[in-house]
Order: sequence, then C-alpha cells, then structure tokens
Amino acid sequence: MKLSVVVLTMGNRPEELARAVRSALEQEHVEVEVVLVGNGVDPVGEQGGEAPFDDERVKTLQLPKNVGIPAGRNRGVEASCGDVILFLDDDGWYRSTRLGTYLRDRFAADPGLGVISFRVRDPEGGRGERRHVPRLRAGDPERSSEVTTFLGGACAIRRAAFDAGGGLPEDFFYAHEETDLAWQVLNAGYRIVYDSSAVMFHPAVLPTRHDMFYRYNARNRVWLARRNLPWTIGLTYLAVWVAMTLLRERRPSALKPWFKGFAEGWRKPAGPRRPISWRTAWRMTRTGRPPII
Repeated sequence: MKLSVVVLTMGNRPEELARAVRSALEQEHVEVEVVLVGNGVDPVGEQGGEAPFDDERVKTLQLPKNVGIPAGRNRGVEASCGDVILFLDDDGWYRSTRLGTYLRDRFAADPGLGVISFRVRDPEGGRGERRHVPRLRAGDPERSSEVTTFLGGACAIRRAAFDAGGGLPEDFFYAHEETDLAWQVLNAGYRIVYDSSAVMFHPAVLPTRHDMFYRYNARNRVWLARRNLPWTIGLTYLAVWVAMTLLRERRPSALKPWFKGFAEGWRKPAGPRRPISWRTAWRMTRTGRPPII
C-alpha cells in the first residue's frame, strides 16, 4: 500500500515547506511519494536541486494561477499514484517517522475505513484548538472517535473513498470543502475516524486571518446544504447556523460579510445536487453529529 502526500503551497514559506516534505520522506518501512502543487507558483523555485526537493520521490506541479484549495488538492491527487492520499499543509509536519506504517496498517486492516482525521498538535506545547477536533464534544483531543467530517490539511483518505465521494468541490475555493467530500464518503458507505494517535504538528493560527473567511464560510455552508442534504434537513441546517452565527458574532465587521456570503450561496449555482440518503443522515446522528449542525 503506497502513500501519496499532497502538499499545496503558495511558495511563500520555503523553510516550512522543506520541513513538511522532509517529514513525509522520512517515513520508515512504507512506500511514499510527495506531490508538491504550486498554486500559481513554482512550488520549489530556486530550491529544486536541493534536499529534500531533489529526491526522486518528489513530484512537482505548477498551476498557472491560484485555483483555490480544493482544486489545487484535486490536481495533486490526479498527479499521484498512492492507494492512500495524505493532505499536508505546507507549514505542518509529521514528527513521528512511524506515522506512515501506522496509517498503512489501519487502512489495510479495515476496508470500510475511508478517512482518518489527525490530531493537530501545537509545536509550542499548547493544548490545541477545539476546531481541530472534528466533532461537537471537542474538549478532549486525546479521545479518538468516529466523526462525520475531517481536517482538510491533516488527514489520510483511501483513494477509493476519495473517488467515490467525487473529490473536493472546486467552486468552494476555500472553507467546508472537506465536509462536502466527507458527507459523500459517508453516503458511499465508508467510515471516518478522528484518530488521536495520528499526529500532525502545526502552528496555532486563526482562520479569521483570511480576509474572505466570513464570506466564504457562509456561502459554502449554503452550498453544502443545497448540494448534499434532503431539503427538510438542509433548511433546518441553515436556520441553525444563522442562529449560531448571530449568537457568536456580534460585530458588524463579521456579520456583514457573513450575510453577504449567505445571500451569495443562494444566488449562485451550487454545483450538482447529490443528496445523502436518510440512512446516511441517521448514521451521522448516531455518530454524534446530526446534519443540522
């Protein structure tokens, strides 16, 4: 079982990128390749002839422009040949050299396992962020469990499950693209687990650092419902998130772009509609996260 590590980069973190690539290539007793995707840039630039980028296991792909996270990762998957795909942020890294064999053995032992979401650890020793634990009861990051979504930059996906889910939705550009894929992976009959033993290190950063965060967050949440949920569930899901946003975000600077994105989600095409079955919705509910929140 071969592992393909897809790393998407904007070319602005060369030292961190080298660390990420090195941590993937140092995996022991497992066949691994690294696919570097430059989103509108040469992913390695002048470092092409230097370690670790000169390793024959490293492939590079330069996209003509910034196509967004989901499209960039999809291009990386297309260029890869592994049985299991790992998505790694260019400023993240694997500290353990045995992670690859652990993942290989988990997927080999359980054909129904579609996705493993990693535990993200703060290199400064902090407890980590609740949003990095993809479940409602996120207080204990050391507790593994089945989940209904996964972390886009800290995960491993069986290629067959990725294909069954239709890949990442490219029009999303940024935000919730992994949840769209997760719901379709579940609908195809696979399981998703959060595994606290599978660890990736990543600096603590806030998603709100991106200017488009609130707009894309709201727009893509509407698209999630329009694409994936039976209408009865979908409308409830969106009503719940409107209420939660009003309770959480009191600042006009956050609410204005959020509601602008919410309206955009209804106004613009969401892509093909593939509603999950009621059986899948029930599975998600039993897992602890019904598709209304």
